[in-house]
Amino acid sequence: MSVSTSPTRSRRRWFPLPRRLVRSLAGQLFVVQVVIVAAVVAGGAVLAYLFTAERTEDAARNEVTSIAHAVADSPAVRSAVGGPDPTAVLQPYVEQVRQDTGVSFITVMDTDGVRWTHPLPEQIGKRYLGHIDWALAGQTRSETYTGTLGPSVRVVTPVLDDQHRVVALVSVGLTLESISAQLSGPLLALVGVAVAALALGGVGTYLANSRLRRHTHGMGPDELSHLYEYHQATLRSVREGLILLDRAHRVVLCNDAARELLGLEGELDGLPVAELGLPEALVTAVLGEEPVRDEVHLTAERVVVLNTSTIGTGLGRVVTLRDHTELQSLSGELDSVRGFTEALGAQAHEAANRLHAVVSLIELGRHEQAVEFATAELALAQQLTDRVVAAVGEPVLAALLLGKAAQAAERGVELTLTEDSRIDDGVLPPGLSARDLITVLGNLIDNAVDAAISGAARSPDAPEVTVTARIDTGGEADGAAACLLLRVADTGAGIDPAAVEDVFRRGWSTKQDGRGHGLGLALVAQAARRNGGTVEVGRDRGAVLTVRLPLAGGRVVGSGEREGVPA
Repeated sequence: MSVSTSPTRSRRRWFPLPRRLVRSLAGQLFVVQVVIVAAVVAGGAVLAYLFTAERTEDAARNEVTSIAHAVADSPAVRSAVGGPDPTAVLQPYVEQVRQDTGVSFITVMDTDGVRWTHPLPEQIGKRYLGHIDWALAGQTRSETYTGTLGPSVRVVTPVLDDQHRVVALVSVGLTLESISAQLSGPLLALVGVAVAALALGGVGTYLANSRLRRHTHGMGPDELSHLYEYHQATLRSVREGLILLDRAHRVVLCNDAARELLGLEGELDGLPVAELGLPEALVTAVLGEEPVRDEVHLTAERVVVLNTSTIGTGLGRVVTLRDHTELQSLSGELDSVRGFTEALGAQAHEAANRLHAVVSLIELGRHEQAVEFATAELALAQQLTDRVVAAVGEPVLAALLLGKAAQAAERGVELTLTEDSRIDDGVLPPGLSARDLITVLGNLIDNAVDAAISGAARSPDAPEVTVTARIDTGGEADGAAACLLLRVADTGAGIDPAAVEDVFRRGWSTKQDGRGHGLGLALVAQAARRNGGTVEVGRDRGAVLTVRLPLAGGRVVGSGEREGVPA
């Protein structure tokens, strides 16, 4: 029985829906957005109200000013203020004007401020409540003042006679209550618009955050932050290389292991795969329509196992890489050991046959012939061993040569070591690993033996492989570093000059039986490149392949005539 320990799942299990909504990232954003929308709408409504109120008050002030000027300039008013009973003439007139214009009051008064007219007849004869000093000076001004009808916006203007003397005053006003009544309609419309905007903003915010909630799976900011940290930690700790590509085959994500395996540096996000500088075969496999399963590829210095799969319905592609370098080297060593074992078995079988022959000669009484036969066989078997041991003091190379010689002999191929071969023990630097030596020389000899056997079918000569292993110091006069030279020549058909460019690519093989994987020479080139060396392709009776590996660090450049390609 498995028990889930997910903090996200257990936390969501215990909280009711409203609190879960608030705790999730989408819920928190929803609340924040609703508050922002409400604040913006409320602020806009207040500003609109204040603007409308100010405009309405300004319009009211302009209106009462115009009416006050019109009344003060009226000939009837000028004539009445000089008569014996101004109230009898002016009260009906200004009340008619007040009703027609909709203002709250029109008051005509003498220069002492005593009213001649008023909407409330009982106020006639009483003093005007407000300031009249500037009107007596011949000016027109407005103010907000509390009179008999309450707070109002009012204007006081002088009535002038023909000599421009102030003979009376006219005050026209609108109460603030009536102004507020004029605002009620726009205010209701403004409130309706604000409510509609708030509702529309709330609905839009809810829909947007519902979609966000689906994408975030209802997780909160802390949970998303922890998930991101887990994601980053996982990508950095996993030993497999991982690359995510989008629909256009651009890099979306590349973890540290993939960078190391492919030798990638710098910013990779958004770069197409074709621009990463990867081997052509690897790029072709990654961009292929069909998924790739456990396909072996070579990079500059590593052997990797490639797998690809599609994300969803064509959203992109996942590329995983496993380091196969060590396993490939161990596999090569295992093949060498297996070959040694088979060679020893073959030698034991041959030794047994020869021993039986010696015993049979002795039983037949042919003692001298038995001694001659045994001595000849012993000398022949010891000849190559003595030659290798004397010329090659490096134990790894010596053992490999002896094993490969036995394997070649078992297959009917004669493997010989040239007279100029010479490598003393301790000459090779520690940085030049025994594993790389086995990879280079072992694969060269294996390919040469196969080529010699194939060439034997078309040539009367016996198949032969010649190996040269020596320290090359011939370039030191030109300032070139000393290097280990490994040259293997065969009596096969050689390499077509048109195929020289493809020899060291993964998948190239001359075998027609399907047993070749096209990795041998590619691994040779990779090992040489890893150690700063070169590989050259030449031709004699058959193919001649030469590897130069520097002994003092740095890189070396091969010399001599060849149809060559540097590793």
